[in-house]
This record gives sequence, C-alpha cells and structure tokens, in this order.
Amino acid sequence: MNHVLCGLAANTALPSELVDRLVAVADADIAAELAGRADLSHAQAVALVSRVEESAGRLADEGRLTAADIDPAAQPHAALALLHVGAGRPEWARLLAADPLAKHREELAACPDLPRDVVELLAADSDVGVVAELALCATPDVAARLAGHPHAEVRRAVAANEATPSAVLAALISGEGLPPAQRCLVCDREETPFVHDPQCARLDCVLLPGASCDGSHESTMHDMRQAALRNPATPTEAVIAFADHPSTLLRWALAARPDLPSEVCGRLAADGTPGVRADLAENPSIDEALIRVLAADRGHEVRRRLAHNPRVPLDVLIDLADTAKIGATLLPRIAAASPMETVELARSANPAVRMLLGQRRDLPAEIRDALAIDPDAKVVKSIAGHPGLSEARLRTMVARHGARVLAKVAANPDATPALLEDLTQHQPPVQKALREVARHHNATAPALLTCLTDRRARPIAAGHPALPTPVIVELLTDTDWQVVEAAAANPSLPRAVMSDLVSREARAARTRTP
Repeated sequence: MNHVLCGLAANTALPSELVDRLVAVADADIAAELAGRADLSHAQAVALVSRVEESAGRLADEGRLTAADIDPAAQPHAALALLHVGAGRPEWARLLAADPLAKHREELAACPDLPRDVVELLAADSDVGVVAELALCATPDVAARLAGHPHAEVRRAVAANEATPSAVLAALISGEGLPPAQRCLVCDREETPFVHDPQCARLDCVLLPGASCDGSHESTMHDMRQAALRNPATPTEAVIAFADHPSTLLRWALAARPDLPSEVCGRLAADGTPGVRADLAENPSIDEALIRVLAADRGHEVRRRLAHNPRVPLDVLIDLADTAKIGATLLPRIAAASPMETVELARSANPAVRMLLGQRRDLPAEIRDALAIDPDAKVVKSIAGHPGLSEARLRTMVARHGARVLAKVAANPDATPALLEDLTQHQPPVQKALREVARHHNATAPALLTCLTDRRARPIAAGHPALPTPVIVELLTDTDWQVVEAAAANPSLPRAVMSDLVSREARAARTRTP
C-alpha cells in the first residue's frame, strides 16, 4: 500500500487535476479513498471504475454512475453495483443470471426488483448459495415457494426473510405442511453422521464449528428455527413454546421479541442463562412488575441491560445507578426525563445518579452549571463535554479534579485555544487528553506539536490543518504509516508539495509494478 498516495486521495484540498493523475495510477486502496471524495466528477468516477472496477460499489451507492457508463459484459462488478441500487438495466440481470461464476449470480440474487424470469432462473440455480441469497430478500410469494426447497440452507434463509408470510414462518418452525429437507451443507460435503470438529485444521473447510448432520440436518434446522424466532414476522403463537426449549440459543433468540405475553416473559426471567435474562431485561415490552423483579437479579449484565430499557421506572434506575456499573453513557430513560424529573435527578444525593444526568447535552444552563461545580469528580467528568460551559468553568474543573477530568474538558467543543494549549502542558501528561486536543478544531500549532510527542495522538495531530506546514511535510517520511497517511491527507499541505508527491510516488509505484 502506498500510504502517501492513499492520504493524498483523501485530501479535501487536492486539486482536480491531481485527482485525475491519481485516478490514472490508482490501485484498490487508492481507489477506495478516491471513491469517497465529495468533489469527484462524473468523468473521474467513470475513469476510476475503468481503472479499478471494485470501486463501483461506493460510487453506485452515492449515485456517481449511470447505466450508460457501464458495459456489463466487461464490467460485471460495476453492473451488479448498479443493479443493487436499482440503477441497472433488466437485460443486465438476464446476462448475469447465466454468468458461469456462482459468485456473480449470488450477488445478483441479492439485488432488488429483478425481472420475474431472472428470479425464476435464480430460484432454480444449481448452486445452493445462489438460491439461499435469493431467499434472504425474496418477495412473499417467492419466499413461500422456497420454504419447501429440498435444501435446508435455503429454508434457513427463508426463515430470516421478514417478507416471508407469517403462516410459512410458522410452518418452518413446526415442520407441518412442508416436505422434509433432503440436504444440508454438512451432508453435501461429508458422510453422515458427522459432527464438525470446532478445532478443524483443514484450510479449505467452510463448515461452521459444531455443524452436524445425522440425516436430519439438525444443525441447519436449529439455525433455521433461531432465525425464525428472531424474525418479527413470525407469529407469536408459533414461538412461545420455545421459552422452555432445551436449546439455550433458541430461548435467547426469543427473549428480545417485543410481542411476548407477560407469562412467557416471566418464564424467561427465571432462565438459568444470564444472557437470556439480559436480553429480556432490555426488551421494552416487559411490564413494570417484571422490571422490578429483574432489578434484583444477581447477574451484573442483567442489571446493566435493564438500565438501558427505555421503560425502566426512574426510581428503579436510581437504585441501579450504584449496582449496575453503567458507565459513561446516556441512558434512554435519562434522555427522556421530563423537566421536573431532570431537576429531581440533579438534586439527587447519589453522585452516580447525577453522573448519569450529566451525560445529557441539552440540559438547562442552571442545571449544567450546577453539575459543573459538583464536588464529585465523576459528575464533573460527565458534564465536562456539555456545550455552553465557559472557559472559566472548564479551568475550575481542571484545577479541582486534575487528570480525572482533563480528557473530557479537552473534548468540550467550546474549549478555547489557550485552554487547549494549557491542557497539553499538564504534568504528568494525560494521553487521552492529548488525543482529544489533537482532533479539536480549536487546537493551535503549539498544542499540536506537543500532541505529536504522544504515539497515539501523533497520527491524529498529523492531519490537523493548524499544524505548521514544515512539520506536515516532515511527517510525510515518518516511520508510522498512519502518520504518513494523515499528513498526506492534511488540507494544509501546499499544492506544490502535493503535485511533487503525486509525480514522485506515481513514478515509484510504476517502477515497483511488475
């Protein structure tokens, strides 16, 4: 990989004529950067696809290509990219449906709004991967038909498709009304009975760890039921019996469904697997009585996930603040707190509660300022990034709590250039604070030079436009490729240097090419 050219390809200040020159020498890595440029012209996009066809995916996603730009026979990847976004031509789909490469047919099967005759060809494809890909996004009528496919892998894909009719999903779970599956990926490859060794050393093996078949295709059928349980289109009455299923994975898949009767939720709340109870705890459909039961659960992850439930009562959340180790995150219930509840939270005697409130960035000024002078460092740390705090308040935070709040103060969008410079001089240095200063839009050259002394802040600082030009140029030969790439992408890099780099690096790249 040529890190200088990759950085230049991402440089927002790169002149159009240098973009043209990079397109002419682009490899896959450079093309990936060029394809993301907001100023890439249509002509440049077409030239880039002609040079590196794999760049078509992003260009098609962003509407940079048209059907008139592509020859599907010579550029199948580009044709598939346009078909995927609905901008291709029907005749392309017919051409690609007969492509000898199964990978191309599989990609085609994932495209929307295919002509009916193409869908029929793909549904009858000899490669099960093609048919399974079609089943994942098929229309209801096609999905219903594929539910009876002889290969269990196709049925698994149908079970994951949210367009599959609910009655068909119920039949896939129960097996009623469908002919038995005849094959799966395991018995396609191995003599049954067979259980795939999780420590399998075969480099060409594509079976999942633990995949098994005794003639009933049990591992694939299990995965099919798991997919159907996670599918919101599967009817409730078809899934509730799985609350007592011996398979932990199936009970786990059930726990996050929003349509479970309270009686089923109660059974899952007593499940012996903490992960099942944790998924249930975050499920917004559980009622208050069950929330209060789960709040006393001995599993840490259960209580932590319960705190993230948007329907958790505020008094329960206050109790969880001490025991759930929630961390620095804005909880849905805190974000939705009413003005009266916000005042109540700000006045809480528990600093863990005030810390949770401090994660909001829309607090009234009086509450924001009160939390900014809180005696507890974790409360101050949580509020330090709030916009609107004055330089004086931010400096007071640092004076009182030092390194514990330094990084959060450095990340405040209103931190002044002078404050950022002072933060970089803190002894001992706070590495996370240096990284925050390095990406701050108010960072000055002196602050950034200090950031360059830290290994992890150095690549960030190398891309900052306030860095002095001679330093940026010097960093182009750094031993760290991330620093080199960031310096090359720095918009303050002089155009003359950019031009010289493109010429020099392009010559070197051509020399290295066999």
